[in-house]
Amino acid sequence: MLQIKGILAFYIKQLKNVLLDRNKNKWKLIRLRVENLTSLAMAGPTRRTKVKDMSAEVVDSNPYSRLMALQRMGIVENYERIRDFSVAIVGIGGVGSVAAEMLTRCGIGRLLLYDYDTVELANMNRLFFRPEQVGMTKTDAAVQTLSEINPDVVLESFTLNITTVQGFETFVASLENKSFRQEKEGTGVDLVLSCVDNYEARMVVNQACNELNQTWMESGVSEDAVSGHIQLLIPGETACFACAPPLVVASGVDERTLKREGVCAASLPTTMGYNALKDFFPTMAMKPNPQCSNGACLERQLFNLGHRVVDDCDANVINTQSSDALPEGLVHELPNADVYEQQQQQQWKEESVDDLEDLKRQLEALNAP
Repeated sequence: MLQIKGILAFYIKQLKNVLLDRNKNKWKLIRLRVENLTSLAMAGPTRRTKVKDMSAEVVDSNPYSRLMALQRMGIVENYERIRDFSVAIVGIGGVGSVAAEMLTRCGIGRLLLYDYDTVELANMNRLFFRPEQVGMTKTDAAVQTLSEINPDVVLESFTLNITTVQGFETFVASLENKSFRQEKEGTGVDLVLSCVDNYEARMVVNQACNELNQTWMESGVSEDAVSGHIQLLIPGETACFACAPPLVVASGVDERTLKREGVCAASLPTTMGYNALKDFFPTMAMKPNPQCSNGACLERQLFNLGHRVVDDCDANVINTQSSDALPEGLVHELPNADVYEQQQQQQWKEESVDDLEDLKRQLEALNAP
């Protein structure tokens, strides 16, 4: 709007010169341009109507035509299923705002947005926020922007600090809410994206997801903005955030004391991983830590380990029943080819039982008064 006003002022100045010169052709050209700019300034933002069903029709008026091409190319079987999914994004900053915008443009069914901060002019280095949104909560500003991009997405805004007792309770309750898909098993969301900038908030997300058995992803960007990390966490199956804390935290150093003046507040030394300058992206799989300090994590490990032992026993029964049987009176002179593998499975089962008992003892110790 300010740019248009500046252009109008420029043409008004030219208009004065034209009146002095009494040049009719210039006068008509200036008047036409002023009228066009005035109509542009008076017009509000253009918002498209909601689309009931996604279509693969390749026309300029179809907002999903290029996304549905993934289905035509065989990359996905049914792209329209994306509308059935809910994603919670905790932290609407440099990482969270980009994730929210991309999911919205892709047509995700429902987005839950969490942040306690407000928009400042210092946030204008990101494409997501706009100067007129300064003073608004980041979640409300995000809903405003995202609803203009794609009105089909169900957006829920939560302006709260999840590290407080009340904030944590609201956070957990919102994840459990199944109003969007009542038939869904588990929680009301399919994935939680942690896009926060500090260890305390990460641990809160970790606690909530462990309690709810909720799959989530953790991410972060370094202070030089060229490296970062992404971690998938499945309670009881992979290491939780408490199983293997960042080196700085594990060393007992308060990360808040490591911030430097002039460095983005969202850049913390708890971040490590990908280095864009060196194209270095190591990947690794981390199993749960049987000595994890998080009680909910140990409970999930105990539950999953118990199921694995039962499944292994059932598999051994099936293998025994389906083994090749010789006629009565005949015996195998040579050992069966699966004997070694069965011995290994038996050894693993015994170790699993031992781990199970160890986890039980640790859990009892944690719950002891």
